[in-house]
Amino acid sequence: MTDGGVDRSVECTGNANAMISAFECVHDGWGVAVLVGVPNKDDAFKTHPVNLLNGRTLKGTFFGNYKPRSDIPGVVEKYMKKELELEKFITHEIPFSEINKAFDYMLRGESLRCIIRMEA
Repeated sequence: MTDGGVDRSVECTGNANAMISAFECVHDGWGVAVLVGVPNKDDAFKTHPVNLLNGRTLKGTFFGNYKPRSDIPGVVEKYMKKELELEKFITHEIPFSEINKAFDYMLRGESLRCIIRMEA
């Protein structure tokens, strides 16, 4: 389909099989796979060593290589100056007593971010 592989692939699900597929589908010699999704702690990434020796590049990142200690103060400052609109990402607000609804929304892909309100 791609005449030897894609130039770039990005995997965002955290599914180990999807990660392997994202890496193995890039072109020998110059293809780059970027893994962004966070896998299960027990998952293993298994591929034939030749896939690495043929010049494919595998990159990964946790949280976009974000450095909380140095980067969070800048994000907070942008938020306080209204330069960063986080509210538009909140899709649901749920009381703690209904926390299972938040998981249901997440599993069905119906929410981006849920705010869980602690009850008094």
